Amino acid sequence: MAAFIRHGKKIVAIGRNYAAHAKELNNAVPKEPFFFLKPTSSFLPSGGKLEIPQGIIAHHEVELGVVIGKGGRDITQGNASSHIAGYTLAVDMTARNLQDKVRKAGLPWSAAKGFDTFTPIGSFIAKEAVKDAQDLRLTLKINGVLKQDGTTADMIFPIPRLIEHVSSIMTLEEGDVILTGTPSGVGPVIAGDKVVCQLSRNPSSGGEELLSLEFEAVERQGGYCFQPE
Repeated sequence: MAAFIRHGKKIVAIGRNYAAHAKELNNAVPKEPFFFLKPTSSFLPSGGKLEIPQGIIAHHEVELGVVIGKGGRDITQGNASSHIAGYTLAVDMTARNLQDKVRKAGLPWSAAKGFDTFTPIGSFIAKEAVKDAQDLRLTLKINGVLKQDGTTADMIFPIPRLIEHVSSIMTLEEGDVILTGTPSGVGPVIAGDKVVCQLSRNPSSGGEELLSLEFEAVERQGGYCFQPE
């Protein structure tokens, strides 16, 4: 499963799974899990270069990723754990101005989430190494300044509920990644920024680091150019 970046078929990204994040973007808190898909071509391994297209305002959203080890359909919450191979650390990058533009027009926003390099991702950690996935700390720093600092305990919908919901709609396959939502503090990343993220146990559980993820933002040369209205 350490090769999930190469073999996974889809990235299922859960939206608005932290109440404070929904509030900061003036979004309603959902009554059931809400998700969208990102292409696996958007994966960027740690240490890579995040490419920001011309005219795009890119926002960071640090998230815990759940790596599926055994596929399934209509998975119950009680059986969800048996389908998890492990976890990872990821950033769901969002082209915020493009997203705002297409949402206003009532159009899909796959492009705002799906640019190449728009899912920086860390290495794989087996589930046996994580005592409680709902008791982890997520942090993101830009140029050494802390921007996001949250705990998975604050998820509106816990991981078993997410797996149950997603698999009731589409079959989950080996190597798929579920991004479980982001805590508050999202904001811009610009060319030249150095981003460092950490996944660790909460201080009450020892506080030791489990995973790290880092990347540098650069301007994309060529390709898409955002055109405001």
